[in-house]
Amino acid sequence: MRQYSPDLTPPWKKPKPVPEVPAEPGLVVEEPGTGFCGAVIRCEAGTVTLEDRFGKHRVFPLEPRGFLLEGRVVTLTRPAPSPNAAPLRPTRTASGSVAVPGARARVARAGRIYVEGRHDAELVERVWGDDLRIEGVVVEYLEGIDDLPAIVTEFSPGPDARLGVLVDHLVPGSKESRIAASVTSDHALVLGHPYIDIWEAVKPSSVGIPAWPRVPHGQDWKTGVCRALGWPENTGAAWQYILSRVHSYKDLQPELLGRVEELIDFVTTPH
Repeated sequence: MRQYSPDLTPPWKKPKPVPEVPAEPGLVVEEPGTGFCGAVIRCEAGTVTLEDRFGKHRVFPLEPRGFLLEGRVVTLTRPAPSPNAAPLRPTRTASGSVAVPGARARVARAGRIYVEGRHDAELVERVWGDDLRIEGVVVEYLEGIDDLPAIVTEFSPGPDARLGVLVDHLVPGSKESRIAASVTSDHALVLGHPYIDIWEAVKPSSVGIPAWPRVPHGQDWKTGVCRALGWPENTGAAWQYILSRVHSYKDLQPELLGRVEELIDFVTTPH
């Protein structure tokens, strides 16, 4: 008897196979749902990050039939590492400084950098950690700065033990600005960024959102952000997600970058 295939769909009605293309850095594709067109700058488990010609970043999921390559529908896949390729050593640290392969951490200086909270400390470590270890600078967090003048007095900064302090929401007229102004030691430097919380110093594009939400006055800011973005109201988990999207200084706002660099210089430059 003549044998028939169990699939009776006519050939002209069958969907055409979609080619799979490795998401190699520099590959230019378009995400059809948003019209965002850009070059691949990184590909991780489940996501790909594109950068358009204006330097804007967007993160998209690696989904079947998810992109257009020269007008053709393709499925991007995570590139497979070459089995014969030697691991490349980074030439730059996450902060953009020249990497020093094999450098050993310096014995900690007497000087310190204080930040407000644990999230601030984790972000500074993620971007400037390599630099701080080479310079021997320890970063500690304070759980707020309400008692900053007393903390500075207890630290007793001097020519060989300078103190740098990074403050959130340091804008004219704020509580933080009044506290910072009360620190008068020549060997202590208090600097800050204008954002309500260190979360906001991460570029929204790096997190995959259009902008950080405006939270009504009187609400807990972090909880309000989670609620506005439709995230579970678990600020610890939200921060771990945000932190995972920070890969280098390029993911941070310049208002934070300059202040941290200035504090490192202050603590490490001989008086």
